[in-house]
Amino acid sequence: MKIVLDTNVLLISLPKKSPFRPIFDAIRTGQIQVGISSEILLEYEEILIRKTSSGVAENVIKMLVNLENVHHQDIYFNWNLIQSDVDDNKFVDCALAFNADFLVTHDKHFDILKRIDFPKLAVSPADKLLDLISKL
Repeated sequence: MKIVLDTNVLLISLPKKSPFRPIFDAIRTGQIQVGISSEILLEYEEILIRKTSSGVAENVIKMLVNLENVHHQDIYFNWNLIQSDVDDNKFVDCALAFNADFLVTHDKHFDILKRIDFPKLAVSPADKLLDLISKL
């Protein structure tokens, strides 16, 4: 399973008592393939520092960069499919370049992708990913 995680899903999967923790654990143990880009890593780091601490941010980023199942994806084309929050396009571009099965997010800005026929990209909430992980 190949996915790209929006920052909001990464954040909710970090706390040990979070119902979404199995997502983070599945990444750590290599159960799922994750696509990231340099832009995504920078956003992860920025938001993790703001919401947790610089130590937590550093540890998470180091882990992601060093895991074999986390793939750094070069982005050669910007699709610019999301106009309501153009900053979200980095996740779309990465997911398309990585040929992800789906992009995992709780952000409503990505709903526009359901109405776009090409390029086709499936968007899924974290709950669906949890269900899929439980079946691995």
